[in-house]
Amino acid sequence: MAEKIILGIDPGLNITGFGVISASSGTIKLLDAGTIRSKASDPLTPRLAELYRGLAEVIQKYSPDVMGMEKIYSHYRHPATAIIMGHARGVLCLAAGLKGIRVESLPASRVKKAVTGNGRASKQQVNGMVCRIFGIRSELKPLDVSDALAVAIALYEAERYA
Repeated sequence: MAEKIILGIDPGLNITGFGVISASSGTIKLLDAGTIRSKASDPLTPRLAELYRGLAEVIQKYSPDVMGMEKIYSHYRHPATAIIMGHARGVLCLAAGLKGIRVESLPASRVKKAVTGNGRASKQQVNGMVCRIFGIRSELKPLDVSDALAVAIALYEAERYA
């Protein structure tokens, strides 16, 4: 199996988590993980530009083969939140699309099940399993980072058994 670089994204306007893994011969390796942040006090447009620039840098550095994101779920009581999240997701998809990177959306329950075996696992359980998988001794903070790595792991598992 040729090496495949997988980029996982936990999208958010304030904090977007990212995780980059390498998959080869049935094993995965952590390459990088972190956050892209925007200032809540800034207007929407510069915040979206910051997300775009941040992800473009990660893409430039690692040239991923595929990018995964959790599917967006919104509640009818919070339509503005869904719209803002849609803006952020759109910009992140654009950054990938302009580089010809395929984008896959995965349900949160599928991501949690792939990492922990439980589709209803807590964020702390996901964090613990991600740390265990990669041999990280301390908790990843913020949780957006472990969530992004979990997306990358779930996408790897989905494509491995497809």
